[in-house]
Amino acid sequence: MEYLELDIIWQDDYLVAVNKPPGLLVHRTSIAADAKRFALQFVRKQTGKKVFPIHRLDRKTSGILLFAFSREITRLMQQQFLDHSIDKRYLAITRGYFPESIKVDYPLTNDKQKLQEAITFFKNIKKTELDIPFGKHQTSRYSLIEARPKTGRMHQIRKHCNHLRHPIIGDRPHGCNKQNRLFKERWEMTTMLLHASDLRFIHPTAHKTIHLKAKPFKEFVRMQQELDLIEDQQDGYAGMTSLGSKH
Repeated sequence: MEYLELDIIWQDDYLVAVNKPPGLLVHRTSIAADAKRFALQFVRKQTGKKVFPIHRLDRKTSGILLFAFSREITRLMQQQFLDHSIDKRYLAITRGYFPESIKVDYPLTNDKQKLQEAITFFKNIKKTELDIPFGKHQTSRYSLIEARPKTGRMHQIRKHCNHLRHPIIGDRPHGCNKQNRLFKERWEMTTMLLHASDLRFIHPTAHKTIHLKAKPFKEFVRMQQELDLIEDQQDGYAGMTSLGSKH
């Protein structure tokens, strides 16, 4: 197995957070039997400790991934996720002019065909129009958006964007195949442009707020530059901020 050194953005005696690159699975799963590299293994090797995943990110999604060093801390942190007390912020690049601000309350069906509540708050950060003909249109429009999911359903942000007819660029199967083909042919870009940029939670032992930040990866930033969609405050994502933390 080829070793991959992950960017550890924050660590203390109880938790460790990494900036997961796109294309990397959190752990082994039967859904992706072809995968041989997993974030769990790399974090274990880098820290020299046994680690437990607290939450998940899709294989194609990059950004903040949090692990615990004990089962008890894992349980306490997962309870915060279940209580919807953790604030999660994602960045994405989508097709079209996204609504300025919208709450999507659109239930989703899980893998057991059970309908589950799913709520996401969206905000348009920046929009652009390029002189690139597409379909019946003489130009191409795109948006850099912020997504704050209240619930944590599988592919929730991706499905909600598609529901709004503003699919995330590079998404398969919930995206636009024609747009994905355009990005591959024009910019040689095949990465899904969805990034978990911020995570805010209460530390399970210190009981203080921790705010983690993760800068988007090179391919995401490259497409922001190509599309003129750089976020004004993006320099603030170069590292992390922790409130009341010793690190």
